[in-house]
Amino acid sequence: MSLGDDGYGNGQDSGRSAGDPGGYDDRHLTRTRLPEGEGDSYGPYGQPRRGGRPGGGRPGMSSRNLMTVVGVVVLLLAAIAFANRGGDDSSSDGSDTSTDKAASSGPTAASGTKPVTGKTGGIASGFAHSEQGAQSAAANFAVALGGDGMFKADSRHAIVASVYTAEAAAKLTGPQDQAYSGDFLKKLGLDASGNPPKDKTFVSRTIPVGTKVEAYGPDSAKVSVWYTGLIGMAGTGSTDPVRTAWKTWTFDLKWVDNDWKAEADSQKDGPAPVSGDVPVSGSDEITKAVQEFGGFTYAR
Repeated sequence: MSLGDDGYGNGQDSGRSAGDPGGYDDRHLTRTRLPEGEGDSYGPYGQPRRGGRPGGGRPGMSSRNLMTVVGVVVLLLAAIAFANRGGDDSSSDGSDTSTDKAASSGPTAASGTKPVTGKTGGIASGFAHSEQGAQSAAANFAVALGGDGMFKADSRHAIVASVYTAEAAAKLTGPQDQAYSGDFLKKLGLDASGNPPKDKTFVSRTIPVGTKVEAYGPDSAKVSVWYTGLIGMAGTGSTDPVRTAWKTWTFDLKWVDNDWKAEADSQKDGPAPVSGDVPVSGSDEITKAVQEFGGFTYAR
């Protein structure tokens, strides 16, 4: 076979030199001719020829390649549709029972239900009339009742009135005032009004770890809140340093005036994990953290 027989150059150099970037010397190309009728499947410089449409015309895509591309597109569209099924629907009002089922199947999964519509006296209110709404209410009630506001009479009365039903609040106010007596406050390093010394910071926080529905009905619910708590006095020379506790707080809730309210509550110790190996921080660092890090509105 000669260079003049391969259909390229007619025996002449192609015009590209061996030193031409991206070029090839035709003298170094080896061509193989196929039997008559089959044609040459390769173009110049060893590049495959693109297939043509039946009957001639401009080059096109073979049927096999077309089917491959269509298959890839179909699979891609199916994957996108499947992923979108798990997206958040901003128009949902929390009444879809499928949302409830999805949330109950995974204890740490968010329900997708908006937690609250507002606040009353600084405490979250307007919870959804659902299991998720009851869990959100219980978590936020634990935060309010475990906060430092409970150690001052005025703020305590406001918290109790916001968290409990009117009947329960009326029964609890007196006994709680007796419980938060001057002697009790003094043991914590507070004065009779619940204020800490000027050079110290009193810390009392409840941090929910999880919630569990013990029972649920159209107008009542029983929800347990597993939480860790911080309590103590931060500051140089404190004899009651800030310490942690692990407890479970259970609330009996009632649906009243389009919101969840507590009728009764109880606490028990634990479950408590093993303490970590993180070194204990100094009182100044704890004071700074308490002052700089705010709390959350909790939602299921």
